Parts: sequence; C-alpha cells; structure tokens
Amino acid sequence: MGMFFRKAVTRTIKHLAVVSLFGLFSQATLATGSNQTASDLIKPYEAVYYAYKWDDNLGSAKVSLEALSPGLYSLTYQSKVSKFFLSDKRFEHSIFTVEGDTITPQEYNYSRTGTGLDKSLQVQFQPGPPAVIDIDDEDEQSQLPWAKELDNQLYRLDLTVRLAQGIKQLDYQFINYRGKPKHYGIRVHGMEQLDLPYGSIEALKVEIERDSSSRVTYAWFAPDLNYQMVRLQQFKDGDEQGDLRLKAFASK
Repeated sequence: MGMFFRKAVTRTIKHLAVVSLFGLFSQATLATGSNQTASDLIKPYEAVYYAYKWDDNLGSAKVSLEALSPGLYSLTYQSKVSKFFLSDKRFEHSIFTVEGDTITPQEYNYSRTGTGLDKSLQVQFQPGPPAVIDIDDEDEQSQLPWAKELDNQLYRLDLTVRLAQGIKQLDYQFINYRGKPKHYGIRVHGMEQLDLPYGSIEALKVEIERDSSSRVTYAWFAPDLNYQMVRLQQFKDGDEQGDLRLKAFASK
C-alpha cells in the first residue's frame, strides 16, 4: 500500500506541474511593426492565466514585466496550483537589459515549493572577460562559458519580439530552470480563433520543437493584444500535461 500511495502522489505531482509549463512562454507585451526593435516593442504589463488539465481548473499563474530604469527590466512569474491535498508553488524572476534589438540577461532566479522536493536556483550572467554563467542550484555551484545564451524566461521574450517582426522560424539556446543548457526550435503554424476565460480572440499558433522529446507544446499569441501569449498547451505521448489560458491582461 505504501508503494501504491507513493505512485499516486507522483502522478498527482506531475499533474500539478501544469503551471511550470508557463516557464516555456512568459514574455513581454509588444507593439506591432516589422521594422521595430526590441527596445521599441517591450512594454510593461501584467497578465493572469488559469491552469487546466483536461478542463479541470487547478490554479492560476501571473506574469509581470516592469521597467526598473531606462533599458533595465524585471520579469516575474508566479503560480499556485493544487489537486486534492497536494500543492505546487513556483516563482521565476529575471533581471535583464534591452539595447536596440538585443536582450541581455543579468540574473535569473527560480524556486519551487509544495508537495515533493523543494528546489531553488540562482544564475548570474557575467560579461567578463571571460564571459561566463555562474550557476548555484543549492546542492552545487558550477560555471559555464557564456556564448550569448538567454535564461529560461528571456528566450521567450525574444520570441515575441521576433513574432511581431514577422519572423516565422527560430532557434534558441538558453539555460533552463534546472540550470542546464537547452535548445528549442520554434515553428509558426497560422492563425486560429480561441475561446478563453478572457474572451474570444484570434491568435497565432506556434509549436516548440525539442531535441529528442516525446513532448509536444503549442502556444498562441494574439496580435490584438500586442502579441501577448494567450494560451499554452502541452502533451506527452498523447496525454495532456497542462493547458494555460489567459484570464486578464493589462498594460502598465
């Protein structure tokens, strides 16, 4: 019975991980215009999402982008979901600069608390020379050469800039919330009409292409909301892992 209980808890924790999917696509709100740069397009905002699994509402997530000073920004993500007696809380925070068409990370922090193992991570991007990435994941510290990788939030911010500029296919190298180098390819599908808690809206569908993964992830971005992400859905081996849908959005 103890083994059965542990397996049941593990399955439920995986269900709660739906909100961690938002780590795939939290991003800045943008103004349209293919000849505009990142400095022109990135604007402060706040967005709230509901988290679902097969239409069962598990909780919510909030993303907030703030300007700290000219060219310096803070991007924060926080979520809370629960299923029966289990819970999952996550927090991500990026400090970064924007100059012209270039987004440059400075610091990234991640934490997860709730049922199961807690986790925290700190990443510092040091311009050098030599340019390095300092990673502190509680248990150990490590250092990697920095070849212009972004952090777990900022590659998605850059993606929305490129979508507003009309680019249809992209590749990203970044450091994920586990402190590991990752690569994703991005492929744009086309426009679809969505019915969300926010309301009915037309959005551009995008697919994330991973290296050797059984996961399939789609995200939708609404031109009428300055290319804000309005939905994120992920599957693994045909089973839905999570579905985030926009509830509220406000420019700051």
